Amino acid sequence: MSDLNFFVTCPKGLEYLLEDELRTFGMDPVRNAPAGVWANGTLESGYRACLWSRLANRVILHLADVDATSGDQMLGGVTDLEWQQHIPVNGSFRVNFVGQNEEIRNTQFGAQRVKDGIVDRLRSASGQRPSVDAKNPDVTVSARLNRGTLSVGIELSGDSLHKRGYRTEKGAAPLKENLAAALLTRCGWPEIARAGGDFIDPMCGSGTLVIEAAMMALDLAPGRKRECFGFERWLGHQPDLWLGLRQEAEKRAYEGKQGIDGRVPLFLGFDQDRGVIQTARNNLQRAGLESIVTVEQRAIDEFARNESWAETGLVLVNPPYGERLSERKELGNLYRSLGEAVKAALPGWRLGVFTGAPEYGKSVGLRSYKQYRLYNGKLPAQLLLFTVDDMSSMTPREPDVPGEVTPRIANEERAAMLRNRLKKNLKTVGQWARKQGIGCYRLYDADMPEFALAIDIYEGRVHVQEYAAPKSVDERSARERLAEALAVIPEAIGVEREAMVCKQRQRQAGTSQYEKQAASGEFFNVHEHGCVLKVNLKDYLDTGLFLDHRPVRHWIQQHAAGKRFLNLFCYTGAATVHAAVGGATRSLSLDMSKTYVNWAEENLALNRADASHHRVEQADCLAWLAAKPSGDQRFDLIFMDPPTFSNSARMAGVLDIQKDHGRLIRQAMRRLTSEGLLIFSTNFRRFKLDESLEEEFAIEEVTRDTLDRDFQRNARIHRCFHIRTHI
Repeated sequence: MSDLNFFVTCPKGLEYLLEDELRTFGMDPVRNAPAGVWANGTLESGYRACLWSRLANRVILHLADVDATSGDQMLGGVTDLEWQQHIPVNGSFRVNFVGQNEEIRNTQFGAQRVKDGIVDRLRSASGQRPSVDAKNPDVTVSARLNRGTLSVGIELSGDSLHKRGYRTEKGAAPLKENLAAALLTRCGWPEIARAGGDFIDPMCGSGTLVIEAAMMALDLAPGRKRECFGFERWLGHQPDLWLGLRQEAEKRAYEGKQGIDGRVPLFLGFDQDRGVIQTARNNLQRAGLESIVTVEQRAIDEFARNESWAETGLVLVNPPYGERLSERKELGNLYRSLGEAVKAALPGWRLGVFTGAPEYGKSVGLRSYKQYRLYNGKLPAQLLLFTVDDMSSMTPREPDVPGEVTPRIANEERAAMLRNRLKKNLKTVGQWARKQGIGCYRLYDADMPEFALAIDIYEGRVHVQEYAAPKSVDERSARERLAEALAVIPEAIGVEREAMVCKQRQRQAGTSQYEKQAASGEFFNVHEHGCVLKVNLKDYLDTGLFLDHRPVRHWIQQHAAGKRFLNLFCYTGAATVHAAVGGATRSLSLDMSKTYVNWAEENLALNRADASHHRVEQADCLAWLAAKPSGDQRFDLIFMDPPTFSNSARMAGVLDIQKDHGRLIRQAMRRLTSEGLLIFSTNFRRFKLDESLEEEFAIEEVTRDTLDRDFQRNARIHRCFHIRTHI
């Protein structure tokens, strides 16, 4: 197998770096694709990529391109491949299917057709066939559909290669390991290390940057600590070849730890948070670097040079991004302190700052000589590079931050109008909420045309959403009014400004409503009708709790006793929590987002729901509803609140709630017991119910009953229907 074709995937933006890296493994890159590189090579070079790549996610051995303009054509093409060379007939496999076209719009359908083709090819005369194992298969088949062609391959890497094996603890999401390695490469760390330089991360968090720096400088293969790879039970695997590469990696690791001319670089990580320092030490121990890398609790203003440090080196840091208004002000001080510390202690060194707030680079007090645009997950970010010397020094400046508004009153009379309205609402809506025992409620919803805001109270914290101004209002006037509102709100409500979060809300396309906006990781618990729910005011456009659905959730809680409950498009599972607290015997909650599946599980755990009876699963609800229900998938109570529109690549086609609600309701009703109830809700303001549904089912609109006092000014916030089978 000397002339093989590989597709090696990577995070978006790292393709050119990955191309250079693959050449060092003996591969010949052919072309770059979005988030990946096609390359030719030998099996040995594929093994080397799995063991040594610091940038890749997956290494896929390409088998064939199959015509796939239809499901049947794709099935035939897959069946024709010689799967007996790859999968044992008594073994197991799974299919990772991505992509769609006009005929194959459902990834579950596509995966099933690929599975059928493999099984048809491998089924023996005696009827023996491989099994499908989604969690621990012998072989993972990659199937990537692009227009009318399906690229089929074997995933040699197994789980994503960014998982080195040293980072296992949960917590606020740090940099992924391969992104950290890319930053180090862009900073020129390998060359600095070879020249005798040291490495420091003064805000190291859980230690990813300093660990990756040490592994890179000491020639430690990133795959050394991984427990298994995807090729180890593949029929084409060559154990002797792999053993030789593992032995070579161990030899290089031993030699690398001896250093250059007997000197091992210093690897130092500092952070002011004692908790993350302990996490970093745990990660170092799993990486086998606890005797080589030093991490200490130390704030940036305590940063001082040690005589043992080299004359040259790299400081690389990923500072907080700063989401709250008050944090934005402090962010400038943090960057200024960083610049002052490195200029005083480390002249001649290089500084790299990876940030989601690149405008604060001016506060460092150094001129950046290079900027790279990258992504931290889905968040756009930049890597800023500085040389720490007098030639680069400049006076630190406050940034001109696009979209940032400093609280300021320009028109006292106009500001007084808002102040008086908020105080009035506190006496009316606020008093009502306190009597009802409601801690999270809407205080203000664009009551006055001058201030197009939604202001929500979350048990002492304030969530402000600015509606996008109409085109008739110029941007300067809109910013001036927002500045006045931000100055007035804390005073009128009686909260500290640090307890206020402000966002701009616009019409959302696709799944952007659910995409991450920031990375604070700041969650806290709130209470609603005896339920405990986890919310986050900063990291997403929404908070994890739709306040307008409070009466719907309460109704579910009051009527769930003894029932089987289904929550479709479950988001963070708040409705399921109410059902469980209300005595539902079991529940199933489905959502496409892994983030919200985890969030829902945590909400249920907060309320001590039995996980064996209240399950949350990651699933495409469109595909799940389209599938034929099995006997144990009937429910007495179903809640369905789909997005108004979604064109997510992970979803089976495009969802337009006005166009598609009839189909969704009919499919959901197939999951309902004969005396059950479907609660259907939508936030689409121009929604019109398909009249033909009323001929098939008993439908009652209950919207008016689902609007609490705080949303009665906005009667179009949602529509809600109770749907039953005709009796």
